[in-house]
Amino acid sequence: MEFHSKPNTFVGHVNIKVQDLNRSLTFYQEILGFQVLEQTEKMAKLTTDGKTSVLSIEQPENVVPQYGKTTGLYHFALLLPKRSDLAEIVHHFMEIGLRYGSSDHLVSEALYLADPDGNGIEIYIDREPSEWTWSNGEVAMTVDPLNFEDLLSEGRPQSWKGLPAGTVMGHIHLHVSELKKTEEFYTKGLGFEVVNRYGNQALFISTGKYHHQIALNTWAGVGAPTPPLNSVGLESFTIVLADEVARNNVIAQLKNIGVAVTEENGSLVSYDPSGNRIYLGI
Repeated sequence: MEFHSKPNTFVGHVNIKVQDLNRSLTFYQEILGFQVLEQTEKMAKLTTDGKTSVLSIEQPENVVPQYGKTTGLYHFALLLPKRSDLAEIVHHFMEIGLRYGSSDHLVSEALYLADPDGNGIEIYIDREPSEWTWSNGEVAMTVDPLNFEDLLSEGRPQSWKGLPAGTVMGHIHLHVSELKKTEEFYTKGLGFEVVNRYGNQALFISTGKYHHQIALNTWAGVGAPTPPLNSVGLESFTIVLADEVARNNVIAQLKNIGVAVTEENGSLVSYDPSGNRIYLGI
């Protein structure tokens, strides 16, 4: 998981909003296999190793269902340590009769599903970086059928015991309202590099030559509005920077392109051009 450790910049935590915390806790514990690290009446921090949280879920006051065609979460992506872990969760989904999508992206093998509120989730395993194909600074990715026969040869039925301790937040994929200012924000501001362009509809960005720590698309429509604060969807996500020096450099870069960084409850926060809230962690 060297791509998800310092000095690379990566997504360390995602916070999503749901309509019914108890319903969501049942899903995230029994279907996905998270454990609860901390919980209040309206919020829960979820963990796979019993020590750190990679995902939080919260129930806002006067919460409303997810709005269509807005900016915000397309999906968050959980990266499993081993291919056998992916095979075992496929067996688990088959045993409980859960419907899901799947894809082979060349760089990774992935499953797709949604929580009870429609928040998008990817669960995936990376292929070895030596198998990725790079050309002119861009990594080759595609959407091919997943070879389930080969994958399931790696795992055993009834062997699933929840998400393994080494699971990390692999990446986040966002709906944005446009790509020009968005690219400037994430590259000149936050310091990511574009590693793949999907026509004029999506960007995949990373540090350390990963296939992507963040993806950005306009599939909800160019000019898509920001959803209401009390709607289901993305509350925020945290990027982890190498150290205080790196964070100060990012703050200066953001200010240089006219983007504000503010302090909220002791944390530093910025917003991309589409209103997605980002915590600047170290």
